[in-house]
Amino acid sequence: MDWLIEFPSLGRRDLSTLRQTVDDGFRTFSRAFGESLEAFFSPLLKFLIWFEHLLTNAPWPLVIGAIALLAWLGSRSWKITVGTILAFLVIGYFGMWEDTMATLAMISVATFVCIAVGIPIGILMARSNIAQRIVTPILDVMQTIPSFVYLIPVVMLLGIGKVPGLLAVCIYAIPPIVRLTNLGIRLVDKDVMEAAEAFGASAREKLFGVQIPLALPNIFAGVNQTIMMALSMVVIASMIGVKGLGTPVLRAISNQYLALGLMNGLAIVALAIIFDRVSQTYGKRLQAYRESGHD
Repeated sequence: MDWLIEFPSLGRRDLSTLRQTVDDGFRTFSRAFGESLEAFFSPLLKFLIWFEHLLTNAPWPLVIGAIALLAWLGSRSWKITVGTILAFLVIGYFGMWEDTMATLAMISVATFVCIAVGIPIGILMARSNIAQRIVTPILDVMQTIPSFVYLIPVVMLLGIGKVPGLLAVCIYAIPPIVRLTNLGIRLVDKDVMEAAEAFGASAREKLFGVQIPLALPNIFAGVNQTIMMALSMVVIASMIGVKGLGTPVLRAISNQYLALGLMNGLAIVALAIIFDRVSQTYGKRLQAYRESGHD
């Protein structure tokens, strides 16, 4: 029975040693490459700051007009367009304009980064079963690990600020677009691919001329889910210095300000509904166009 007593203490010692080794290794890595990583992400930081200043300093009628135009082009629905205009007017009336523009800039840049990184990874997974077997467990971990855990390595590497927050949002939000891009390309009808091969299409022509256009509804569904997850990360990202609607919500939680938290929370909900309706409607239009093309 002595081994029953010794085993737990031995496990704790091993676990403590493992933790110490991981912590020391990560500290060494951050000291060696921290400045290089900051320099690498510097252009992204400058673009994010420029875009945030553009939205914040531009006349509000011009910003609302541009957003309404994008909503109309995406949805072709006057109800969604009018709802978008009214939502931003109410946000401005209650004094949440600057925080909303900061959040809008963060979500827009994060979405572009997720699209630029996620779609190529999804294409690679669709074209290689080995890549799919490697990437899928990584995506599983990214989607199931607690959101706060993302903040620890990011803050240790880059400190507190916009770029660490942006990276945390991207890590949390990128899995859906990777998965749905992979799924959309794999669901392309084999008969269509055989017809493309019969016409002598190269692998590049089949990818960009057949597979990606037919997979666009699934890809836009991934974009929709990526935006929703990015918005859900806004409050958590505010803990490491990301300005926006998450900051007043965090302050409301700390000081028990119900009205402040409710108003800014509803502003986040309004952004989520606008993004969701526009992207969903655009995806349905792509789906209808694809089906009519097949018919």
